Amino acid sequence: MDRREFFTLKRRAKATSPKPYAGLRQIYSGLTPYTGTWTVKEVSHLLKRTMFGAKKADIDYFLAMTPSAAVDALLNVPTGLPAPPLKNYDNTGIDATDGDIAVAQGATWVNTVSDDGTANGNRVNSLKSWWIGNMINQDRSIREKMTLFWHNHFATETIEYERGTYGYRYNTLLRESAVGNFKKLVKDMTLNIAMLRYLNGYLNTNTAPDENYARELQELFTLGKENNPNYTEDDVKAAARVLTGWRIKKEDETIFFNANQHDRNSKTFSSFFNGTVIAGRSDAAGAEAELDDLINMIFAKSVEVSEFIVKKLYTWFVYYTIEPDTITNVIKPLAQQFRDGGWEIKPVLATLLKSEHFFDILSQGCLIKSPIEMIVMMMREFDVAFPADYENQYYMWDYLRSQATTMQQNLFDPPSVSGWPAYYQVPQFYEMWINHDTMPKREMFIDLLIVNGYTRNNVKLIIDPVAFTENSFPTAVILDPNTFIDAVLDILYRVPLSATVKTNIKTQILLLGQYDDHYWTNAWFTYIGDKTNMAGYSAVFNRLQPFYKYLMNLAEYQLA
Repeated sequence: MDRREFFTLKRRAKATSPKPYAGLRQIYSGLTPYTGTWTVKEVSHLLKRTMFGAKKADIDYFLAMTPSAAVDALLNVPTGLPAPPLKNYDNTGIDATDGDIAVAQGATWVNTVSDDGTANGNRVNSLKSWWIGNMINQDRSIREKMTLFWHNHFATETIEYERGTYGYRYNTLLRESAVGNFKKLVKDMTLNIAMLRYLNGYLNTNTAPDENYARELQELFTLGKENNPNYTEDDVKAAARVLTGWRIKKEDETIFFNANQHDRNSKTFSSFFNGTVIAGRSDAAGAEAELDDLINMIFAKSVEVSEFIVKKLYTWFVYYTIEPDTITNVIKPLAQQFRDGGWEIKPVLATLLKSEHFFDILSQGCLIKSPIEMIVMMMREFDVAFPADYENQYYMWDYLRSQATTMQQNLFDPPSVSGWPAYYQVPQFYEMWINHDTMPKREMFIDLLIVNGYTRNNVKLIIDPVAFTENSFPTAVILDPNTFIDAVLDILYRVPLSATVKTNIKTQILLLGQYDDHYWTNAWFTYIGDKTNMAGYSAVFNRLQPFYKYLMNLAEYQLA
């Protein structure tokens, strides 16, 4: 969706550039802590960016805090992990000698090795569904959103590493490192079993160095490819030699070092890295020391690394293009804080999310929801009821996961090591989520969930418009159709609708074509006066269902 019309709003501050930067926002705010209004609108903006949606209960919870305290609470990520994924499949098609056979249905499979293709296909689907469930049932923290951020940054594909246990260990690393130390995460990811398998690190030997991970470590994970000058092809080759000898023992899924396959010679790097020489070593401890030397050498390019990662965070949480004033006012000072703080992510996020720049009107409602965001936000914001038993929970989570896949976001399987194109493809970025194929699918999904629901195994997943209304808003708000519409829009929308549009919605839907507000007020009074009266229930249901359907079918609903 093109937001240019919205960005023509009168700017709030005096320009620091002589002319507007063509094609970009005219935004000049910086990292000064936000001191403006703290209403449902600002809280909703914060939660839609840092969590998957802004549930009414969550809005109320954070509205009682100051903006600074709310951000601190969101960054207070739990140390414990959610319960692991369960075996939600039977043993059909699995080899009788495979370890997965002994795992009971309803128990977790994450601690049992399996090399059976059918079992691992089932495990991968279980893993994907489980993550959808964690997003829907997330705590009040930034953890799930940051786990997805790191998944896109350190992208891997289950279709390549195949084993569900590898994916679980990979996801656990991302989850544990959500707001931790970036430099440590880079090292941990280098020796992560899924990454070793995905980018061929386990095939990297002294006689046949594999450059896959060495290249992406520099181009995609730490330095980027926009620097001038930058690392060279010889630097990629030298880094590959540093990383030789690490292996995967498939029988017990451990990682070990094979000294006979490690390049023990010294590795010399280009002038970009100041001609650094990493001395060759021969044993596992020495190989890890070489890895430390390699990472230290890369992170010595501190300006390049810090600005690269801060830009990635900015495009994820604020907006997908960065104009010159934002480079000066936001990116460079955040990057300085990042490197001065020893590569800790949490303080950088705190500064960004507490800033006047983040809450600037031009930073609000300007991102297109990804398929995962749209689907999970809908489930959470409408407080959709899920079955209590694990079998049907996984059925429903799997359905949501499959719907996101048809809309071009396959969780755990981005299309390449670069992640999803919407997060990096210039100049479209997030606009790539919306096209002639995906938009009708979004609309069909919305219509299904609000009208008939999705039924499987005699269990239905459906938005209940009456229950949502009654549980989310005070009676006094609901009774006045004008305040009711505004309250709903504060939760579901991040861009304003005109008074004319809101009046038309009220008249044509809530008032059924009449012009007196009492047509809605009386209908709701009748319903709450006797909830056993089906005629009263139908009177409000037949207004609320098309009301929410209409709002979700407007283009503005796709913005966060």
